[in-house]
Amino acid sequence: MQAKFLENEFWYGGAVYESYKQPIGEEDSVEWDFRENPTANQIMPLFLSTKGRYIWSEKGFQIQFHKGMIQAEGDCEILLKEGYDSLRGAYLEAMKQHFPFHEIRLSKRFFEAPVYNTWIEMTFYQEQNRILEYARGILEHGLPTGILMIDDGWSPYYGKWQFRKDNFPEARKMIEELHKMGFQVMVWICPFITPDTVEYRETRDKHLLIETPEGKPRILEWWNGYSAALDLTNPKALEWLKGQLDVLQEMGIDGFKFDAGDSYYYTEGDRLYKKANTDELSRLWAAFGEQYAFNELRVCFKTGGYSLMQRLCDKHHTWDERGIGGLMPGMLLQGLTGHPFGSPDMIGGGEYLSFQENSGECFDAELFVRYCEIAALMPVMQFSAAPWRLLGKEDYEKVLAAMKVREKYLPVLLETVQYAYETGEPVVRHMEYVFPGQGMEKTMNQFMIGDKLLVAPVMQKGVTSRMVQLPRGMWKLEDRILESNGEEWSLNSEKGLLVLEKIEK
Repeated sequence: MQAKFLENEFWYGGAVYESYKQPIGEEDSVEWDFRENPTANQIMPLFLSTKGRYIWSEKGFQIQFHKGMIQAEGDCEILLKEGYDSLRGAYLEAMKQHFPFHEIRLSKRFFEAPVYNTWIEMTFYQEQNRILEYARGILEHGLPTGILMIDDGWSPYYGKWQFRKDNFPEARKMIEELHKMGFQVMVWICPFITPDTVEYRETRDKHLLIETPEGKPRILEWWNGYSAALDLTNPKALEWLKGQLDVLQEMGIDGFKFDAGDSYYYTEGDRLYKKANTDELSRLWAAFGEQYAFNELRVCFKTGGYSLMQRLCDKHHTWDERGIGGLMPGMLLQGLTGHPFGSPDMIGGGEYLSFQENSGECFDAELFVRYCEIAALMPVMQFSAAPWRLLGKEDYEKVLAAMKVREKYLPVLLETVQYAYETGEPVVRHMEYVFPGQGMEKTMNQFMIGDKLLVAPVMQKGVTSRMVQLPRGMWKLEDRILESNGEEWSLNSEKGLLVLEKIEK
């Protein structure tokens, strides 16, 4: 497929992780190989244009945007469709034709209350008493109850999805106590099995594992070492896993964080129950997670329209695109690729080394607060590092202030989430999506919630004001009324978060 850029045309799509390189204009030159998802986040074989065009393929493909020309190739037909007027028009048509939304059964609790993840505080050393202490700390420091995710390290090993007896002597009692506090409880799982275990031998003998072409279990390497992998194309493998998760739910566990499953951990050409490429194995992990109202996914292929809470991949505790600078572009691209129910990673960043002992020189309190302010008006707000442990009184008050901002605008946010359930339109919307033709194609540092709430966080260190591109019309900023002709405004915000409401005439 070859095509020319139209005049003043910009493109968005592909890999969420590559959002900081977008949009792509006719002066840009970028090339991507998406035949297998090379990233740790969501990817869709989709690109959308501000001129109402879109590119779609059923499989991953290679694409090059070079100085006004587009060239794409792959092992199946690559469609270029046009005539849909705008970015919004292209999205709606692509969604209708290629990824119509499933029935969304995702719990509204994700949007009504924060998520708290135990990873940063405990990493691989999850313990019953420490989890209860963390939960009590949330309430004692004025934060609301929400969803509590117990991360990696709660089970004896991978594939045996039971609470380890040494660290969780009374797991059922712990779950009951967390429920009484007002928390829903989720636990971390992966599609892998530790070798040389009872579960490994059982699944091996039943041929529930991915096998090499020679018929032996594939031992793959991932970030936690070496593991066998469930054959997700085999219904009996999924039944085997679900049987363990059913027992956990009978104990009171509300849902699961479905981690790992990245395409690049699998090996093309391995023996499976049903033929599938590595991206399809990744997609099947996400499809399995859809049955649970409480779920979280981080990496997927072609899962636009699925009933999933999709988190951005672990961000660094930095100001650049690896950290806070990647939050808004990532969330905007999630929305434009059919993943509207997202979380901009853990507040402060999910890369945990910056929060460990003796890492004070790495930790930046101002950066943590800015993360919190950005997350405050995203669909899902997720804490992990305990802010009361890390921050002084003044900075902690800023975290509580951000929570008040979320509380104030929560009705608008929940209304927009409900609209996404019904229509598939993004919750976090690009300015060009809502206000086409007003010169905001490149604006990736502010966003709309629905069509009426403009959010412009401060993302630079030591700064309390920023330029805001304000679409034409009347806008309310706290007690001020601003009338814009579509120009940029320099606005101050000691709170670090500018929220403007569109006034309808």
